Amino acid sequence: MNEKLEIRGRYFEEFVVGQSYTSVGRTITEHDVLTFAGLSGDYNQIHTDSEFAKTTPYGQRIAHGLLGLAIASGLAMRTGILEGTVLAFREIEEWKFIKPVFIGDTLQVEMRVVEVKALPRLGGGMVSIQVDVINQRAESVMKGKWLVLVASKPQP
Repeated sequence: MNEKLEIRGRYFEEFVVGQSYTSVGRTITEHDVLTFAGLSGDYNQIHTDSEFAKTTPYGQRIAHGLLGLAIASGLAMRTGILEGTVLAFREIEEWKFIKPVFIGDTLQVEMRVVEVKALPRLGGGMVSIQVDVINQRAESVMKGKWLVLVASKPQP
């Protein structure tokens, strides 16, 4: 039996400036940091050497900034708003890494639609989303704007 999966995400026409979404949380583990080091090849001691990290201003190991960004992307997808409707992740603008992310921190993503632009020739439109990644202390650890191309609603 061949079942058609139902699209869960929002189509371009369903995005409105001002809409906001908050993801579930995700706790950063040592396994996350070591796996990312292996995947990226970034074995910087600030991420992988506990004794070295004690001598830094942070006093402990920190997660890779790009690991935090990757996890933020996954958390954004877990909201479901782009599931099955996103055509492309087009751009990241004005991304700032504000505070360190430590092993044991729990991250959450807050997103707000700031612009929508129809691109009919591409079969959808551009949705600009202001993204704020916050930790369990409600501190912003990174933020910026993501531009995603989202499919238009199919015509009946």
